[in-house]
Amino acid sequence: MITISLCMIVRDEEPVLARCLESVRGIPDEIIIVDTGSLDRTKTVAAAYTDQVYDFPWVDDFALARNYSFSKASMDYILWLDADDVLEEPDRQAFLRLKEELDPRTDVVTMPYHVAFNEKGEPVFSYERERLLKREKGFRWEGAVHEAIQPAGVILHSPIAVAHRKEQVNDPDRNLRIFEKLLAGGQRLSPRHQYYYGRELAGHGRYEEAAKIFTEFLDSGQGWEENCAGACLSLSECLLRLGKKQEALEALARSFAYGLPRPEICCAMGNLSMEKGELGRAVYWYKAAMTCPPEEGGFQQAEYRDIIPLLQLCVCYDRMGDHKEAYACHEQCRRLRPEHPSVKFNESYFAGLREIDKI
Repeated sequence: MITISLCMIVRDEEPVLARCLESVRGIPDEIIIVDTGSLDRTKTVAAAYTDQVYDFPWVDDFALARNYSFSKASMDYILWLDADDVLEEPDRQAFLRLKEELDPRTDVVTMPYHVAFNEKGEPVFSYERERLLKREKGFRWEGAVHEAIQPAGVILHSPIAVAHRKEQVNDPDRNLRIFEKLLAGGQRLSPRHQYYYGRELAGHGRYEEAAKIFTEFLDSGQGWEENCAGACLSLSECLLRLGKKQEALEALARSFAYGLPRPEICCAMGNLSMEKGELGRAVYWYKAAMTCPPEEGGFQQAEYRDIIPLLQLCVCYDRMGDHKEAYACHEQCRRLRPEHPSVKFNESYFAGLREIDKI
């Protein structure tokens, strides 16, 4: 059976650290906690689980801190987690079985990372991450922010999931500040970081700058296909904010050069069509979203395959005067997500229509 080092970097994680460590009980053979400057009782909490608690000065570089944590590992494999990550009990049990059965020739185990959830607690946004890495292979983190490890060698794609159950809001300006510090120091951003820099700019309402960065990223031809499709969507959203509807449509269409259509792209096409009053075309795009196959290894946004296009179809058919078809879409929504706020609103709306029909 393999042995596992759990390596974590933390800062001011007192409210969630114990929850994380309890959720992985029995999995790691050693726990390494690297604290980057906590002002709360994070290190006290950590000390209840391990005597390997280290201090590391924060220098606006996540990869540097994570690589330091990896340098302290001594087991066969390294598992990394953030303090607000948890393994649900079925996944913990599956991980324990994986630990017993893993072929030691495996270099990397990837796992789904659930990062957003609906009102029922079900994951609605997931993507695959490198999660368990063979220590002797010397894998290194790259990137001061949005850091990652490039998987290589023998890779196992496991269905065991890690859930990112965030409970506190981090500094919303941190990532943008790091990117701009790098640029001010003359550093050239990699294509991956150029994409994420564009997202940070857009998230801060700097749409002109973001649109420029996304365009440069796409024109470089060097990005990961999934990030290129995402950049098309983000570019479209920025252009819409700037009142450039035709250019926004063209940005969405550009995404079709990067593999099969994504459901979120189809929904965005539907939204643009609906805004222009082209309801038949909008219906086409929302139905297309529901038939898009999942992207292997890419970002999975489940809501764009069911509840979001169904809600929009409900609106389209209602505006077209086809209340029967609109209600049929609503019934599907109600079966899927009865507690969704929009579903509850529509339930009242259709109840009112039925009352009108009785008059």
